[in-house]
This record gives sequence, C-alpha cells and structure tokens, in this order.
Amino acid sequence: MTDNLLEEGLVKLGLGETAACAAVLGRYIKEIELFNSAYGLVKVRDRRELIVKHILDSLAPLSIIRSLNQKPPRIADVGSGAGLPGIPLAASMPGADFTLIERMGRRVGFLRNTLAVLGLANVRVEEAEMEKINPPACFDIVVFRAFRPLEPAIFRGLSRLLADGGVLAAYKGRREAAEEEMNALTAALLKAQKKGAAPSIKNWETLPLEVPFLEDPRHLLLIRVCP
Repeated sequence: MTDNLLEEGLVKLGLGETAACAAVLGRYIKEIELFNSAYGLVKVRDRRELIVKHILDSLAPLSIIRSLNQKPPRIADVGSGAGLPGIPLAASMPGADFTLIERMGRRVGFLRNTLAVLGLANVRVEEAEMEKINPPACFDIVVFRAFRPLEPAIFRGLSRLLADGGVLAAYKGRREAAEEEMNALTAALLKAQKKGAAPSIKNWETLPLEVPFLEDPRHLLLIRVCP
C-alpha cells in the first residue's frame, strides 16, 4: 500500500503531474530510512507514517506559502532536523531559495549528504543557532515545525531573520491550541515591551490544512512582525 501512497498524496495536493518532485521525495524517504536509527531524525513506526506525518504534512501548506510572495522567495527552515519541512518544500518550489538552519552537527551532516544525493541546487545548510545567523533580516519566509510553545525568546530569534514584510509560518495542530499559544505570546511580548525593546506582532492568522490520509487537525499559523 505504501508503494503508491506518496504518489496518491501528491495527487491530492495538486502535485500529481510533477514527476521530478515525486522522484526526489522518493529518494529522500529512503535517505531518512537509511540514517534514522543512527541519527534519531524522526519518530515513526513505518514508511506510511513517515510519508503521511512528515512528507505530506510538510507539503500541505504549499499553496499558501507560494502565495505569500510575488517574486521567488528566500525561505529559511529553522530547526530543520531531518530537513522537514524545508526539503519537501524545496523539491516542490525549484525557483525559491531555501536555507536549512540546524544547530546539531550530526543532523547537519545528514542534511548535507542528503542534498548531495538529491541534487537539490536551491538548498543550502547553515550549521548555527538561529540567533547567530549572519546577516540577519534576509528571509522573506521563515518556516518551522519545532518550537512548542512559541515563547518570546524564540519569537525574537525567529523575527530577526525576517526581511521587511517577511512572514513567520508555523506548522501547528489544533486551531484552539495554536490560538491559545498566540494569545499567551502576545501577552508576554506586551510585558517585555514595557521593560525594553522587543519585537511586536503586526497580525496573525491560523489557516486550516488538509493533509492527505491524516485525520488529525493541522493548521498553518502565519505571523507578521512590525518593522
């Protein structure tokens, strides 16, 4: 059943005619399976779970991310880990420039080796903490699946990566949990601003996502930061 699961999922996401993308993602899945036990890249029981909860989940907001910029965007995947969601998105957006930001050396090694195997020319890897990326303010979109909850210190680190007009795009589960998280973050930022300089939120929204073959609720949280 899993032999056709990726292809069926890509069709449901509107990527069924992108044969090159499917081929890249197929090789990517094999790389994760090959190195997962050694590097602890993802927690999955089998290939089906890897495809649904990680590959297709990463691609679910593709149409939204594509719509955020008129020009080919510069996109950072922070806390990339196994390259999720950055590598699936990059395979589907060959015109965009991707940077995978990961602080753990072993995972950086996996990412660089995997990119060489996949031949993705639009992706590079930065081995660093996000607070030390230089120059800052150089990305149009910053995506991430980590950072739960989204706390002020983390938000500050993410915000410094955004160029003017940039957007933070966080992969989340239930809408209620995402909105509670944002309300808590907004309140914490207001307190921090009274004590000194702190980034502030211009606006935010939670958008529902449909992940093929996944019943659990998924949302994309878009956050725009005041200049």
